[in-house]
Amino acid sequence: MTRLTHLVAQRRTRTPLGPVLMARSSLGLAGLWFDGQAHHPGALAVPERTETDAVFDVAEQALADYFAGRHPTLPQLDPQGTPFQATVWAALRAIAPGQLRRYGELAGALGKPSAARAVGAAVGRNPISIFIPCHRVLGADGSLTGYAGGLDRKRALLALEGMNTA
Repeated sequence: MTRLTHLVAQRRTRTPLGPVLMARSSLGLAGLWFDGQAHHPGALAVPERTETDAVFDVAEQALADYFAGRHPTLPQLDPQGTPFQATVWAALRAIAPGQLRRYGELAGALGKPSAARAVGAAVGRNPISIFIPCHRVLGADGSLTGYAGGLDRKRALLALEGMNTA
């Protein structure tokens, strides 16, 4: 079992793209991972919450709204990472549905134009799939690359947002 000390509870739920594990800290949603995705923490050593829980309930409603094509109201997010990762994840949240960015563009927007690989590594470690929209980032040539949840899910998420990636 993985022990992430900031986590206080977990819940599993289903999405149209497969089951996800949600984890929360005392401050908000700290993780949302598709089963089998890269960097999935595995079994967590925290209680599973099936009863009413404000963070998980809002997250489940946000997922339902997102997959129904509505603008979701997100729970408070509490991703844990380095200061650089936090900066990259904040930049990801600024990418609106229907917009795409390339890793190099993100690096330039962060004032680090030569750090595209470091930005890519931070994007890849995003602990909150969908709500921190790393699926909206493309490779330098515009190709679909590097989604921890798998390229089929990335394609599906982008299609749901009205982007043709074929």
